[in-house]
Order: sequence, then C-alpha cells, then structure tokens
Amino acid sequence: MSSAATRARREEDVQKAYDIQVQAGIEGAARATAVGTGLTIIGHYTWPVFRRQKLPFKAFLVSVCGLIFGAERALLEHEAKRRLEENTIRKLARLELAQKGIVPTETEIAKWRAENEQ
Repeated sequence: MSSAATRARREEDVQKAYDIQVQAGIEGAARATAVGTGLTIIGHYTWPVFRRQKLPFKAFLVSVCGLIFGAERALLEHEAKRRLEENTIRKLARLELAQKGIVPTETEIAKWRAENEQ
C-alpha cells in the first residue's frame, strides 16, 4: 500500500472522527442545557453556595460540561470501534500470510491490505 493511500485513509478517519465529535458535542450541549437548567434552578434555591455564584459561571457549567463530556464519549466510542476493526483486519492478514508461508511483517501486512482493498 502506498504511503499516499495510507495517508488518505488516515485523513479520512481523522475527518470522520472530527465530524462525530462535533455532532456529539452539539447533542451533549443541548442535552446538558435542557437537564442542567432544571438542576441549576434546583441548586439555586436549595444550596446557598451555588446561589452566590454568578450567572455566567452557572451557564458555563450547564452548557460546556455537556459539550465536553458528550464529544469525548463519542470520540472514545469511535476510537474503540476503529481499533477493533483494525485489529480484525490485521489478524486476518497475519493468518492468511502465515498460511502462505510469509512472515507477517508490517510491510507484508500493508501489501496484503492493498491487494484486498481493491
């Protein structure tokens, strides 16, 4: 497999991960805003320490935390899925190369992948 093909596949993976992270961040921020607004109201009326906090700080807690946690969760799920797919492909390549009597080095696995992707 040429380095250009490898680079293109990696750039595609990076772009897909970015898109997943952005979408999950937006959804997480919306969910946190919906749930966090209610919790902020409850906290404001029941907890004096929270009541003394300024409104911008409360808004920051409500929206940014959901954005960060939502995006991070989605990215970790995507990375785990990609790692599983990559390990499956590499396992299959090692098995087929070993059956042919070829030592499954990184170069040979890359060649096998290039042949089988076509």
